[in-house]
Amino acid sequence: MFNNFLLAVQVVFFVVGAYQVVLSFFGWYRKRERITHKPTKSFALLVAAHNEEAVVGALVDNLLKMDYPRELYDVFVICDNCTDGTADVVRKYPGVHACERTNPNERGKGYAIEWMLAKLWKHPRQYDAIVMFDADNLVATNFLQYMNEDLCNGYRVIQGYLDTKNPHDSWVSAANGINYWFCNRLWQMPRYNLGLSNFLGGTGMCFETKLLKEMGWGATSLVEDLEFTIRCIQRDIYPKFNYDARVYDEKPITFRASSRQRLRWMQGHFDVTRRYMLPLLWQGIKERSLVKIDAAMYVFNAYNFLIGFLLTATLWFDLMLPGEPHFDSIYSVAPAWLAIPISVYIYLQVPLSMLLEKVNWKVYFRLLTFPIFFFTWWPITFYAFFTQNNKTWSHTQHTRVLRLEEVQGKQM
Repeated sequence: MFNNFLLAVQVVFFVVGAYQVVLSFFGWYRKRERITHKPTKSFALLVAAHNEEAVVGALVDNLLKMDYPRELYDVFVICDNCTDGTADVVRKYPGVHACERTNPNERGKGYAIEWMLAKLWKHPRQYDAIVMFDADNLVATNFLQYMNEDLCNGYRVIQGYLDTKNPHDSWVSAANGINYWFCNRLWQMPRYNLGLSNFLGGTGMCFETKLLKEMGWGATSLVEDLEFTIRCIQRDIYPKFNYDARVYDEKPITFRASSRQRLRWMQGHFDVTRRYMLPLLWQGIKERSLVKIDAAMYVFNAYNFLIGFLLTATLWFDLMLPGEPHFDSIYSVAPAWLAIPISVYIYLQVPLSMLLEKVNWKVYFRLLTFPIFFFTWWPITFYAFFTQNNKTWSHTQHTRVLRLEEVQGKQM
């Protein structure tokens, strides 16, 4: 009886996995973004910063050199509950706004954004769109040109391409980079090519001001980007992925720092899944909307990963026990013509995404340690499930300063 139940569960998750495999095929190609509109849209660039005096100056300097008319954008740095010199660094740049916020009871990026938007709505100058970055980012100088293009073409929410500015620092930062390249090419790009909704990534995000005023921010979970994405999709507003608008994010270089960051992500993901997944799925079924059904499946990935871990652990443990019979595995009962190609392709997806993204050849050596990073997601996900009610924001410290020229030079 239990064997049949276990096999039935495996079939369900095999179908979910097969769906993503089929979807990834549509990420093998891409259409280049074209810029046809002159700069007309005005932007408020928001930088979320908590104790970032070491790195925020590099980003502000970068943003002031954007290849976009300077009179069409302003920079606002949210110095959120800072106890260092972040605000002092920002004030050294003429025309850049250092907006200091102190609220120890409401910590986290989501609360800081909500506070900043309320101030912006009362600002003497109003903007066509709001763009959000993290303090440790670097941004391609043509980023606003692409945002202007998408806004002129009618898009209301846009996500730029998230890259890693320090993939060569350690095996951990390299693994994060590999994860980014995989998600950009085989998760985001297929959805864009098929007309499905893309998903926000926490930075490099652009929002039409009118939309933000209509909806309000309201995303204060540990994964405010995913939460706001789902709220948009529920309202038939589908975020768009712009492959050519690049943002370079600094990733942790130590395993401990990376584990804390990933734990926060998974805690927030479980929280958002619990609140939004079933209503979104039901809405998609009622409306016969593949976009919303796909989004619900995307949100379900936290449980997909957790249950996949439990299934795998159960099957491995069963195989180590003496005697017969053992539990059936979906891959042992599925036809070889189906199970083998899917299994092989799953393992090849990561190097394939790196090949499609034309990653520096040196990073391929990090594929040897990437499985370690991947498998550590399992205990993190398991622990996150039981601590998903945690709302404490864990800050990732940044101490190394890189400039845009260095990052682009290394990638070349």
